[in-house]
Amino acid sequence: MYLTFDTGHMEVAQFIADTLNKHNVKVTFFAANEKTKDESTSLAKNWGEKFWAARGKEGHEFASHTWDHPVLLGDAKGIETQFIVQPTQGAFAGRSFTWAPKKYCEQLDTARERIEFYTGKKALPVFRAPGGKTSAKLLAEAEKCGYKHVGWSPAGFLGDELPSERVSNDALLKKALKDIKPGDILMAHLGIWSRKDPWAPAVLEPLILGLKEQGFCFNTMRQHPAYKDWIAANGG
Repeated sequence: MYLTFDTGHMEVAQFIADTLNKHNVKVTFFAANEKTKDESTSLAKNWGEKFWAARGKEGHEFASHTWDHPVLLGDAKGIETQFIVQPTQGAFAGRSFTWAPKKYCEQLDTARERIEFYTGKKALPVFRAPGGKTSAKLLAEAEKCGYKHVGWSPAGFLGDELPSERVSNDALLKKALKDIKPGDILMAHLGIWSRKDPWAPAVLEPLILGLKEQGFCFNTMRQHPAYKDWIAANGG
């Protein structure tokens, strides 16, 4: 299976990294420049020179999650291809914009270039759209500028975004261990603002151990059969 992490508030980022190292699990990180609990951002220098540089040396893989985390609201009407987006990060967070494909691709490139600079490692030519929101036109335009989209499997949604008042960590763990299948892409975050009972400290290690007990092993997106040829052909 393929465990992936998107950036978030980063409070549990070091715990996650330590747990992955403890169990020799390599993952793919999708990086955006998100607000962090230390009043910085996840791709700022203080995170880059310590956290991301260390992850690069450990053999993980990296890819773009866009720079300002713009969520796709839909395709704009008209002959010309454009997208209606709403960034959740950066100076214009919360406002809606109409972007040409070039602007969206610039967002992908900026995050990719920053994570490459910190890790010293070439990022994969794939991306994850914020919120997983895409359209056929967006996917086509992203591929034109060198990025294939990586979503997640139905059972791979690990639930760290869900309210802990409604879905407990124990319930999320049990569901994952029951439903995950070989080849699934799993997705969680390096911290979620809205969840009061954090997912990672409670679930991550038991999940890794439980999946290994079932005979699963972990690979990065570089080895995924649906992406490895694209990655090899596009300089990954």
